[in-house]
Amino acid sequence: MDKPWTKSVTLALEEPGKYVTIANTTEASWAMIEDWPLDDAEALDRALDICAAVIEGKRPAEDARKAFLEAAAEAGLHVQD
Repeated sequence: MDKPWTKSVTLALEEPGKYVTIANTTEASWAMIEDWPLDDAEALDRALDICAAVIEGKRPAEDARKAFLEAAAEAGLHVQD
């Protein structure tokens, strides 16, 4: 089982005003692969690489959370606090 992040990320992924909550690296990976508004972007590619490294146990989970937030900013997605 994927280790939960210290703080989940809630963002408008599918449409404005419709929020989803991402709580771990696997959920973040699937969101970026399946539902992301950008197909090819620098922060997105980096986040996917970091998520893979986290899942393989090579990096801490919080690295994936940080990279996911950077990819969300790049994509212009609104993140709730």
